[in-house]
Amino acid sequence: MTTTDDTATTDPAADDLAAVGVHWDLDPLLDGFADVDAALDEVDRMADALAETGRGRVGDMSAAELGAFHQRYAELLDLQTRIGSYASLRYAVDTADPANGALVARVNERSTRVGTTLLFVTLEWAATSDEHAEAILADPEPALDLVRHHLRSARRRRPHLLSEPEERIDAEKDTTGVSAWNRLFDELTSAIECPTDAGPVPLDRALSDLAHPDRARRQAAHASVTAGLEPGLRTRAFVFNTLLHDRAIDDRLRHFPTWVSNRNLDNEASDESVQALIDAVVGRYDIPQRWYALKARLLGVERIADYDRMASVATSASSIGWSAATEVVTDAYSSFSPEMSSIVQQFLREPWIDAPAGPGKRGGAFCAYTAPSHHPYLMLNWTGTSRDVSTLAHELGHGIHAYLSRDRGIFEMSTPLTLAETASVFGETVTTNRLLGMIDDPAERLTLLAETVDDSIATVFRQVAMNRFEDAVHTARRDEGELSTDRFGDLWIETQRAMLGDAVELTEGYRSWWSYIPHFIHVPGYVYAYAYGQLLALSVYRRYEEQGDAFVPRYLDLLRAGGSLPPQELAAIVDCDLDDPSFWDGGLAIIDAQLTAAEEAAAAAGRI
Repeated sequence: MTTTDDTATTDPAADDLAAVGVHWDLDPLLDGFADVDAALDEVDRMADALAETGRGRVGDMSAAELGAFHQRYAELLDLQTRIGSYASLRYAVDTADPANGALVARVNERSTRVGTTLLFVTLEWAATSDEHAEAILADPEPALDLVRHHLRSARRRRPHLLSEPEERIDAEKDTTGVSAWNRLFDELTSAIECPTDAGPVPLDRALSDLAHPDRARRQAAHASVTAGLEPGLRTRAFVFNTLLHDRAIDDRLRHFPTWVSNRNLDNEASDESVQALIDAVVGRYDIPQRWYALKARLLGVERIADYDRMASVATSASSIGWSAATEVVTDAYSSFSPEMSSIVQQFLREPWIDAPAGPGKRGGAFCAYTAPSHHPYLMLNWTGTSRDVSTLAHELGHGIHAYLSRDRGIFEMSTPLTLAETASVFGETVTTNRLLGMIDDPAERLTLLAETVDDSIATVFRQVAMNRFEDAVHTARRDEGELSTDRFGDLWIETQRAMLGDAVELTEGYRSWWSYIPHFIHVPGYVYAYAYGQLLALSVYRRYEEQGDAFVPRYLDLLRAGGSLPPQELAAIVDCDLDDPSFWDGGLAIIDAQLTAAEEAAAAAGRI
């Protein structure tokens, strides 16, 4: 079992508040093998066997042959994914341990060798004629059922593929290129310590104080985070500059018209449809500005500062322990679906979650899907805040999605990123609305509604503002060359101010806060998918409100479908039309309604 350095105390309440002892067990990922290297040896053997029987034949295989070949390929990828998950999850909870970093490097290097051995599969399938490909994909051969959409989608990359020798070089160099820079960034940010009167604390713990109701505490947290970010700022900027330039080179060689086109292709979304989403959100920047003006009144200040944005409007600070939080979330999922509730209970009962915050642990929270033959894992950084409850509900939504989609197999288990947030945001919404139904006190309702609006604005508007920052820095790096930390800061403030208007004061210290955000480094272009997923999930929840229990089976069908269909067809399962130009406006109207409800609650509570 993987552990961090938290230990139980003689105070059970304090232990519960810190989720002490809530750790995952990663050893089952290697079941059947003595160690990682033995498992990697088996992957090598499987890759060589696939190459021996498939090289030079993929483009000419019959439907039955191609299906059987991909079934064996799926077995390889399943095992390889389990090994990679084992290494990366060990590293996530303790990035400071050199052995964990070395394990990740070894797995990546050997996996790259396998990837280059099997490059021919993608290239030969892309090279076959449209007529042959369509005939294969139209064949009802059952062996193709778990790979049909994957094969169809892979054909979309034809204009952007290089020759096999070039693709081999690109893959081989990845371990000393993008992957290496990603790992360096993780180690740099995981090591950030923020100074406080009680001694240095990890970045995530300092950031959690930005939700504290005491403004002096928030101001201190802001100063602490800013001070913690300063020592390695130039190094993180260099990492970012290098990866920005690497993306520019890749886009040029692969003939992508914009910096985000590659990501859009992965997401099965056109550049035009993504721009329509961004334009719709930017066109409603009045919503966050209206909310932050209201929040200033609730907090008793003329204008809030950047460190006030996530402040709780509660009149006193409250903490919640792991036991109470899990009860709340389990009850919320039970109110929607017994099947989903049973999956939640399994996550909480089994060692599938690593919850406590700790030094050297990667920041934030995530769900690792792992492989169809295994179960997902959740990583949290639990600090006992009410926002942590929302995060737990969110990540459990991911976990349920991953758990239910396993039957689609390794090629079609995961959705495009544009739908990846649907189940998580839906789970958060179910939890919030369950709690709202239990609360009569206007002040308590205001607190919860305020958190809901905060989360919607953070997920939709802030993520689109970050997309605008990414657009600005990718463009500037290509036009101007290497960017200074001041230039990064200028672009960060400009794109944040566009969203916030005059409603929020942006402080000088906030200029460096772009530098710890992992999405810019690990998954360039990803952040708009949060807005896409949030607005889609809100629309899906609206369908549930309209249709009641009859909606639940179709929602579960959506989750089980994984990534086996294009996004438009997946959304159609729950009666959502992504091709409707007004679709995004509907989701934005729901957030507007959330804000109106918060205004009404504030008035009922006598706060405005």
